[in-house]
Amino acid sequence: MEKQQQTSLKPFFSLILSTNIPKVALTFGLIGSLITTLVGLTIPLLTREMVDGFSLESLNTLLIAAIIVVFILQAVLDGLSMYALAYVGQKIVARLRERMWFKLLRLPVNYFDKNTSGQTVSRVVNDTGIVKDLISQHFPQFVGGIITIIGAVIILFIMDWKMTLLMFIAVPITVAVMVPLGMRMSKISRGLQDETANFTGNVQQTLSEIRLMKASNAEQTEEKKGLTGIEKLFSFGLREGKIFALIAPLMYLVVMVVIVIIIGYGGIRVAEGTMTTGSLVAFLLYLFQIIFPITSFTMFFTQLQKAKGATERIIEILDIEEENGQQGLEMDISNKAIHVKNVSFAYNEEEPVIQKVSFDVEPGTMVAFAGPSGGGKTTMFGLLERFYEPTSGEILIGDTSIQELSMYSWRKQIGYVSQDSPMMVGTIRENLCYGLEDRDDIDDDRLWEVAKMAYADQFISEFPKGLDTEVGERGVKLSGGQRQRIAIARAFLRDPKILMMDEATASLDSQSEGIVQQALTRLMEGRTTFVIAHRLSTIVNADKIIFIEKGQITGIGTHQELVQTHDLYREFAEQQLT
Repeated sequence: MEKQQQTSLKPFFSLILSTNIPKVALTFGLIGSLITTLVGLTIPLLTREMVDGFSLESLNTLLIAAIIVVFILQAVLDGLSMYALAYVGQKIVARLRERMWFKLLRLPVNYFDKNTSGQTVSRVVNDTGIVKDLISQHFPQFVGGIITIIGAVIILFIMDWKMTLLMFIAVPITVAVMVPLGMRMSKISRGLQDETANFTGNVQQTLSEIRLMKASNAEQTEEKKGLTGIEKLFSFGLREGKIFALIAPLMYLVVMVVIVIIIGYGGIRVAEGTMTTGSLVAFLLYLFQIIFPITSFTMFFTQLQKAKGATERIIEILDIEEENGQQGLEMDISNKAIHVKNVSFAYNEEEPVIQKVSFDVEPGTMVAFAGPSGGGKTTMFGLLERFYEPTSGEILIGDTSIQELSMYSWRKQIGYVSQDSPMMVGTIRENLCYGLEDRDDIDDDRLWEVAKMAYADQFISEFPKGLDTEVGERGVKLSGGQRQRIAIARAFLRDPKILMMDEATASLDSQSEGIVQQALTRLMEGRTTFVIAHRLSTIVNADKIIFIEKGQITGIGTHQELVQTHDLYREFAEQQLT
């Protein structure tokens, strides 16, 4: 089965056909190639006439003019048809990248848990780039070459079938050499593409955490990792180079042998008078018209093997089941209770993370998740946001399972403020409006209003560019407290029905914490709020605290109730609050 998959080009062609090929451009390109080839095929015949009747006295001006016109016509048509075919290639790859990008944005979170962002980027950029090179560069040459060879061979058979058959001795030799080398190239290309993806992933990871790397004096560690990746890429590149080094000289050798044989045999025929000099010259010109495409075919087939490997990786991503963001009910979840019933979840069968968890949350109340690290608090958040689906049990909003709602409708009504306040590259304005449908209709007055509600207006107004200040990659130009307040302002702008906070003040200094805590208290008013608590001081006033250990609830109640009834919670409280 695996062998069949390796040798089959069906997935590649299916993928290309699924991109809705621009038929007009393809037709024009192919017809242009056909005309160019037919025009080109007349040149050796015109040359024969000129050589056979050559003398200074009888130099035919009309014939020379015809040859010049044919050359110009061929060049113009060739350029236009090549551009049309290149357009087809670029369009196919643009649609392929479009499909992959749309797909990646809709893949579930668990895909990104298992695959690094660098590897995924490599699939979208490098693997599609290989397909692009094949379609926009090598394919046009291949199409033109096929037409040239067919036309030249037909004319040669008409001119002199014996010499044409002699020329065909090169075919089995070429096939015997190219097929095994092509299969080897396919294997190497797959390895090279995987290694490129890994290397891209490592580079991206290191550069995205450059501060951690420098603070940890990890330059030498990263040097070694980088060198290992570079060495592997170098090794694959050399192996690829070896195959090219075998293909080019072998093809050159076969071509030269064929030319020498044809010239030798043709010379004898001319000497005997059974062939004219013009016919021999024409025959050699047709031979070159056949040889040049054949040498480009070797590049086409090696590139095809590369593209086949790249296609397999692309199809793997396109075949993954995506989130159905728009499918399901549109429902206003205001003033509806949340019921979690016997929910269990595991990332894989060996590691259950949440086991038979049940609890109810009344609308407008604050519920906190507490417990030791690794107990399942963050996973519970992931299930509530539908980053993951429960392996058993269900979560209801009112009487409706949240799985019946459209993903878009559900997440639109949830606000999330996390511990690390992620930000996108761009301005403060773009980060505040991120993901909102009506962002173009939101005026500056509204933005300053939510900034004020989040106590962010003062520091934003101190920037020379105000709301148009660039925040840098992942918001590095802002302090932790500033990022948190922008995240809170973003939540105010979304006006969510449910608020989720992953201990939003855990990593702040005391001054920032006080300001952010005030902003959060204001944001929580009248909303159903879930909080992950790392410090009990932030949740003592919660309406309900759910204590999770090893994926199971071991206690539910207010702070006072748990202090009296739950030993581990009481221990936590004594350590942190006294």
